[in-house]
Amino acid sequence: MKKRSFKLLLISLLAISMFLVGCNSKTNEEAGGKKDPATGSGSKKDTLVYGRGGDSTSLDPITTTEGEAFKVTENIYETLIQYGDQDTTINPGLAESWKVTPDGLTYTFKLRQGVKFHDGTDFNADAVVFNFDRWMNGNADSFPYYTMFGGFKGEKGHVIKEVKAVDANTVQFVLFRPQAPFLKNLAMSPFGIASPAAVKKYGDKFRQNPVGTGPFKFVEWKENDTITLEKNPDYWQKGLPKLNKVIFRVIPENSARLNALANGEIDVMDGLNNSDEATVKSNANLQVIERPSMNVGYIGLTSTRKPFDNKLVRQAINYAVDKKSIIDAFYGGKALAAVNPMPPSIEGYNKAVEPYPYDLAKAKQLLKEAGYEKGFEIDLWAMPVARPYMPEAQKVAEVIQESLSKINVKAKIQSVDWATYLDKAAKGEFDMFMLGWTGDNGDPDNFLYTLLDKDSIGSNNYSHYSNDKLHDVLIKAQTEIDQAKRNALYKEAQVIIHDDAPWVPLVHSTPLLAAGKDVANYLPHPTGSEALTKVEFK
Repeated sequence: MKKRSFKLLLISLLAISMFLVGCNSKTNEEAGGKKDPATGSGSKKDTLVYGRGGDSTSLDPITTTEGEAFKVTENIYETLIQYGDQDTTINPGLAESWKVTPDGLTYTFKLRQGVKFHDGTDFNADAVVFNFDRWMNGNADSFPYYTMFGGFKGEKGHVIKEVKAVDANTVQFVLFRPQAPFLKNLAMSPFGIASPAAVKKYGDKFRQNPVGTGPFKFVEWKENDTITLEKNPDYWQKGLPKLNKVIFRVIPENSARLNALANGEIDVMDGLNNSDEATVKSNANLQVIERPSMNVGYIGLTSTRKPFDNKLVRQAINYAVDKKSIIDAFYGGKALAAVNPMPPSIEGYNKAVEPYPYDLAKAKQLLKEAGYEKGFEIDLWAMPVARPYMPEAQKVAEVIQESLSKINVKAKIQSVDWATYLDKAAKGEFDMFMLGWTGDNGDPDNFLYTLLDKDSIGSNNYSHYSNDKLHDVLIKAQTEIDQAKRNALYKEAQVIIHDDAPWVPLVHSTPLLAAGKDVANYLPHPTGSEALTKVEFK
């Protein structure tokens, strides 16, 4: 009897051992490990799982303005000109070289030869012309970022007169007027070149079926869950990318993402709370990564809706918000109180503009002058997702709500899903809302014109603020080639904006990411989106 029991015990232990080995093998496969056919041993991990706070709204980058889309599309598409790995210097991309005429009106680009789109069709000058023709014949609802070129075809402000294919590998842009940031604009994520054949094939569904020339190809999109990309085996940069697969996984809560990272479910996470930095640093298996700062978090005051159609009310709200308390509570010293809509790191920043101090008495006085002595009730819309400039939006909203209550402004915190939030804000349907911006190209035009000019209403000017004097200054700055004169114009623009107060500028943050210790060559870009071309596991 004892002998039989001992045999049964041995058989049970053997079965359990085999089960555990099987589970371990499955886990390795799911994590991206591969078996070496010759030895049977596990090889270098080659699938990276990126945890983020929200899903993309589109995978056709020209159709959206939000960063979660660009995090993915930066890996699928490429632009004519590329930024440096961690700055906004301009470098060759799909264009190997370019020449500009002395009058700043004609740009001629020599294109990289032998490049294929993911569907096997050729990248060439005709493809570039197709993309720009598509964009310039759209509108702000369909292609919001195209307003970087002053509007659309036929509109007074549109800067591009013609885009033509000189030959298969040469494309030429002719402008109506000089545009100083033109080259930097071309390098922005929304202007990734798409396959003309794929755009024609998928039509409106191209948003879900992206085809570019980039290091990774689109595989699958499970909405509000994962987007999967795989290595482009025909990528023109030989030996790249290093990874075989990238999975972008949505985990809305920052703390839940950190738990997933610590448990090995993901490899990289964005939106690390400043309060969790010490926890990550104390874990030998993890690392903290800082993104170079080029952003602003703000409260938008929709100037077409009462009571924010009154400048005195907008100024009062600026006096009533305690920025220091917000920074101390939620940014761990890694943020600056914002004075202007653009960060101090951008050339042309106006240091002479005085911040609105936290002054409740002054705020009440201005409300009285505006006819709101008894205050008012208002909806305060808070972002449902963590953003680099505001990792804990809902909690920040509670601090703002408390501050406003001291001047008899009763703010009711509201929120909706991210895509709806952006849509409603763009349409001017919010009274007061929290948002922010991570710069696209390192130029002041990308903050002041993009976010606050009347041309940008319907795209990125969510406060629907319009000032003709500001518009004239910003257009003049776009056409001015002399950088010192441009800087002077942008400083003048910041004075106008500060007085009109369409926002409460809150913070310029240093966004934090975290990753497994085995992740190498991850270089976060100040624009908030980076190609994962060189990333690998140690």
